Parts: sequence; structure tokens; C-alpha cells
Amino acid sequence: MSTANPARIDLTRTQILAHRRLAGALDERLPAGPDSLRIAAWAGLQDSMPRAALLSIHARVRETGPSAWEDPALVQLWGPRFAAYVVAARDVALFSLGRLPDDAGGRKRSLDLAARLETFLAGRTMPYGDAGHGLGINPNALRYAAQTGTVLIRWDGGGRSTVWMVPPPEVGPREARLELARRYLHIFGPATPESFAHWAGIRPGSRGRAAFEALGGELAPARTPIGDGWILAADEGGFTAPAGPAAAARLLPSGDAYFLLQGADRELLVPEAGRRPLLWTSRVWPGAVLLDGEIAGTWRRADANVTIQPWRRLSPAEREAVEGEAESLPVPGVGARILVRWDE
Repeated sequence: MSTANPARIDLTRTQILAHRRLAGALDERLPAGPDSLRIAAWAGLQDSMPRAALLSIHARVRETGPSAWEDPALVQLWGPRFAAYVVAARDVALFSLGRLPDDAGGRKRSLDLAARLETFLAGRTMPYGDAGHGLGINPNALRYAAQTGTVLIRWDGGGRSTVWMVPPPEVGPREARLELARRYLHIFGPATPESFAHWAGIRPGSRGRAAFEALGGELAPARTPIGDGWILAADEGGFTAPAGPAAAARLLPSGDAYFLLQGADRELLVPEAGRRPLLWTSRVWPGAVLLDGEIAGTWRRADANVTIQPWRRLSPAEREAVEGEAESLPVPGVGARILVRWDE
């Protein structure tokens, strides 16, 4: 892979995680507003668990209320790996058209299905099950139409998703994919073409490599404790600059971008092998407890009850910080005060 900056940068685990927290707005919350919502959703906000995207916003943006995920600056769609995502309305093309297949057969399937859906809906908004059955197909197949950038959804976390059509993006698939790769590198770097392809849900071979090769001189090679990877050259200063103070505590929901990792990247975030299965379970993932920049436990919520499972003995100040975060969660439909239970 050619690059205008061949000098390899040696990065430590501490530098990498500090950059990721800074890029992900996890050290200090951003001021309320649409610009901050877009930054919080820079790599998309997975919303497959009911209102996970809302809690990811809360971890990054001040004054997050229960309806923040419905802000006009944000929309929902079927994004990477066809999961439900909340993204900035300005960035729909990246998370949809950026994943459109390159092969003629796959591209035709997505484009033809989108055209059929647009004709069938005729400007209507409809439960996706009704739309699929109306077209005589499995409703889940509508996710392929979403790769055209013309299908949005609304999933309220309990009922069925509704779908509707929007005008096609003004950018092309290649431009959208390259920007999607830049977003991935900024939030998850150092990274490899293979890890990008897996995250984006695209073909792991040529498509991931082609995106990195097309970025060319925008990339810089990096050596990390888990192997070689690439970063955005523009991010080098962010990796090597002295890190600022980490937040005392953050409660990250299931599927949050900070730990939406696979393979060796999980080893970097959680070095203790015995603890990794506690976070990345074989079923529904719990949330992650981030204390002073390190994952220090997991958490789950049932209505107004939040259960914390710490991985070590916490100081009184740390427990207070975690409880403060839990009590501030903007959970829709929960009128009672959040109650924290410690499972130690």
C-alpha cells in the first residue's frame, strides 16, 4: 500500500486508548447542539439494543434528554452489518451508499429492490413487515435496499420498524466509502483493511484494501502492541500529544463504538484474557463501565434498576462517580429514580 509518509509510528496502548477516547468525546462531554450530536455519531451509534444510541449520546454530550435520539440532526437506518444505527442526517450516504456492493449482481439487487420499494410505498411510511409482504419478499431483505442511501427507518425499541424513502445521496459510492473508512480510522485507529471491512459489513478482501489504498498519502503506518496498522496522518499529533485527564466514569451501552471491536483489538482494550468474555459475551453484550479511561466492569439495566459488576475493588469516589452516571441516564419511559445495585 503506497503512502506519502512511510515512516512507521510506534504507538503504545496508552496512546491509542487516549486517542480513541478523545476522538470519541469520552473524556469530556461536548456542549449540547446538533454539531455535537454529529461528532458523537462520527462512526455511527449502534441502536440494536433499545435506545443504546441514546445512552451513547449521553456518554458524550451534555444535557442529553430522553428524546435526544429523535433530534432533527439525526436519523435511523440499517447501517454497518445491517444493524440499526443512528447517524447524522448529513452523513446518511456514508453509512449506506458507502456499503453498496461493487459486484454487478449485488449492486443490481440493492438498486432494483430500492426501486420496487419506492414504487410500492408511493410516498407512504409503512411498517417494514407490511412493506416486505406487500412486495412478496422476506421483510428482512429490505435491508439490502438500505445500501442505496434511499431508505430510512424508525425503530422505537419495542414495536416494529417503519420504513420510508428519501432522495438518493448526491455523492457516489466510492466517495462515500472512502469517507466511511476515514471515520473508522479516526475512531478505531490504528486499523487494518480487514478490520474496517468487518466493521462496515463489506467484503473483507478487495473492498477493504481498495479503500485504504485509495486513501494513499492520507494514511500513516503505525506499530502497536498487537501488530501493525494504519492511522490517518492528520491524527498523528492526537496520538502522540500528552493525554488530558480521563473522565471519572462513563457508562457505555451495549454495542457502543468504544468497544465495538473484534479479534486482537479486544486484547488491546481489555488485556486480561479472563475478563474479555465478560464484556463480549456469546449472547447480548452488557454495557461497559469506563473508569478513569479503563474498562473496569460491566453493567445492565432492567427498567429503573441498574446492576454494576465491577472487576476490581472500587474506591468510594469511584463508586460515587459510577452511581452518579447511572442516576443521570436519560431512560425513556422510566419515571422512577434509577436504583443502582452492586453485584460484587
